[in-house]
Amino acid sequence: MIKTSSGGIWQGDNPLSYAFPLLIIQTLLVLFTSRSLTLLLKPLRQPKVIAEILGGILLGPSAIGRNQNFVKWIFPSWSTPILESVASIGLLFFLFLVGVELDLSSIRRSGRKAFTIALAGISLPFIFSVGVTVLIRQAIKGQEKVGFAQCLAFMGVSFSITAFPVLARILAELKLLTTHVGETAIAAAAFNDIAAWILLAFAEALSEGNEGHSNNNKTLSLVPIWVLVSGVVFVAFMMLAVRPLMSWVSKKYSSKQQKSMDEVYILLTLGGVMASGFMTDLIGIHSIFGAFIFGLTIPEGSVFAGRLIERIEDFVTGLLLPLYFASSGLKTDVTKIRGVESWALLVLVITTSCVGKILGTFVVAMLCMIPARDSIVLGVLMNTKGLVELIVLNIGKEKKVLTDEMFAILVMMALVTTFMTTPTIMAIYKSKSPPDISTRTQSSPNLKVTKEKKTQMRILACIHGPASLPSLFNLMNLLNHSPIKLYIMHLVELTDRSSSIMMVRRSRKNGFPLVSRLCRRGPTLHEYPNQTAAACEAYSLVHSQVTVRHTTAVSGLSSMHEDILHVAQAKRVSMIILPFMEVSGNGWGGVNQRVLKTAPCSVGMFVDRSFDLRSECNDQLHVAPATNSSNASEPTTTISSRMKKVCVLFCGGPDDRQALELAGRMAHHEHVIVTVMRCYHEHDHERYSCTISIVNEDKPEKELDEAALNELKRRKSAEVELTEKVVDNDIIETVRSIVNNMEYDLVIVGKGHFPLNQTFVDDQAELGPIGGALTSAQHEIACSVLVVQHHAAPLLLPNEDGIVMV
Repeated sequence: MIKTSSGGIWQGDNPLSYAFPLLIIQTLLVLFTSRSLTLLLKPLRQPKVIAEILGGILLGPSAIGRNQNFVKWIFPSWSTPILESVASIGLLFFLFLVGVELDLSSIRRSGRKAFTIALAGISLPFIFSVGVTVLIRQAIKGQEKVGFAQCLAFMGVSFSITAFPVLARILAELKLLTTHVGETAIAAAAFNDIAAWILLAFAEALSEGNEGHSNNNKTLSLVPIWVLVSGVVFVAFMMLAVRPLMSWVSKKYSSKQQKSMDEVYILLTLGGVMASGFMTDLIGIHSIFGAFIFGLTIPEGSVFAGRLIERIEDFVTGLLLPLYFASSGLKTDVTKIRGVESWALLVLVITTSCVGKILGTFVVAMLCMIPARDSIVLGVLMNTKGLVELIVLNIGKEKKVLTDEMFAILVMMALVTTFMTTPTIMAIYKSKSPPDISTRTQSSPNLKVTKEKKTQMRILACIHGPASLPSLFNLMNLLNHSPIKLYIMHLVELTDRSSSIMMVRRSRKNGFPLVSRLCRRGPTLHEYPNQTAAACEAYSLVHSQVTVRHTTAVSGLSSMHEDILHVAQAKRVSMIILPFMEVSGNGWGGVNQRVLKTAPCSVGMFVDRSFDLRSECNDQLHVAPATNSSNASEPTTTISSRMKKVCVLFCGGPDDRQALELAGRMAHHEHVIVTVMRCYHEHDHERYSCTISIVNEDKPEKELDEAALNELKRRKSAEVELTEKVVDNDIIETVRSIVNNMEYDLVIVGKGHFPLNQTFVDDQAELGPIGGALTSAQHEIACSVLVVQHHAAPLLLPNEDGIVMV
């Protein structure tokens, strides 16, 4: 009899002989192996599922598991049911999350084209599987004992399905998520996902007939019919009875008067997952089907759904789900594929699966007037396998429909087809790759534009969430003297925590090219599904001079800068504004530095410390939720007449001259006091720029600095206060004291390049010496800071004659 826990080594017990300590060791080993393989495969952009399955195969009888001592102590036969039970709990709740996040309404809106492509991608592989099934039943020993219908059902499903979550992650990694190809693939995969669960339930029902056949009991021949009928009744009950109940629970949960019941609703829902799984298992369908259907009853996009995901996603996807993939690998014995005939069967299965899926999708896509190259890409994408494939194979093995050899062949097929997706797509699109983002444009792009567009300033502003919008809009008000086209990009990190399905639904625009989805008439506020888009539309309604477009970029931090730079190039923006996060070690600093290094235009690093500007002159919008449903689309405003102080620290150089240009634009704001503080060295009664070595003076730079200051004084003499400050060698300390003493609301400074013979405090590399000092926590500067990096392509700033300065 196996006991749960040991008495400890001091009592002579071996913890590996007890269930729970052994489970801990197995879990740690699986996580370590899978995470190590994930890091190794990361340069190849392979999905995490590949590493998790390979980890199980390495630990299983194909590699390390061939060592009998290893198997005896780490993976003994008596521990297998325990490991698989724990993994099944993770799978149960993961499929519940998939159901919660699956937007059925978006699938219905996907259109006839996606449905036709999905149908072809299922039908042709299923037809091909008929011939493969006939051949396999004759070639593989023991497979002939399984009924033809049962074997065909599992083979057909494994050939036909597409892994929706894995496909979404691959598209996001390749920056194809919302291109035309990506959108079509996601919509078709969503249809395919629903069909896969129906086919899986059908295959399971038929597998019950296989067991009945083996018992020679004629009364069991009706079992598949009873299973299917019971399954239909279960789905109808969940949709007609449980779904309205869960809608009521969701509304009560979101109500402020019911906060004391939050835990009760959460616990009852989690209990409902287990109960639904038990019911479908009782019927004869795998328990995960019940959890999936129960997930569909939760109102999609509600506060309640978000809270459920937040509660269980990390634990399920980070700890339990890898155990399931690894357990599949542990059951895969590649050594069962012996001889030329078996390896030929593996090649045949992989080839037939790929040809059926790719050919079926390609032909129908061509008939739908999709270009040939994109049609091939669609076929390759639809050939992606993953979670559902493994579930099908594991169920088939449990039901004894698939032998060990056949199971190993089909697992290898899933691995190969998924592994080949990313390299194949990259090879197909290689000739269509976008231009090198590291090539800086030395002049303003496309200057042959209309006079109206010449005076329009284009800005790409990046944010990490809706909380950044008020300060960003306040900053835009200072620049709002002539027309501005503002592109707001919401940066979302692609992580293992975020479910792919949820990310697909949220990232309505992503990657390159940037696609504008706004109607010409302009949607009203209540039509927007999220707070960020609603705030953007509200701002553009109030400020007629500013046109706002909102998009979302979902990407890993290592490639996030590519999204930013490609949108900047495609939209011909004159400035990129990046948010600076003061929390160190979060990875966003690397994104900012890569953008600064390769940007095709000027860049502003915005350190937001609740920069606030509300004045009667421009009716500054303060977006707040309406308290009455009747005025839900009317934003509220807050008015303040307090003058705001903006300071430009001018030390000299191209970056500081760019900051001076921005100051000239801000000077038009009648409720803003702009002060230009010129900092310089003095030596032998001569003035020198802080950015120029006294020993080796750069005269052209000095002349350009003087010309920029003279031009500002000529054009803005009544609106800009120009002061001068002699600084010693400790420029940082002098600048810090200036800012502290004057209590400015916003400080603008150039990123700057300083002489090597001076020492500066540079805590943040992307901010430069002075910007880093102003934002350093030890200096306690309370104002917001905008650090500007100049680029050779100038800002589209109109002069007093209304002509763009180039």
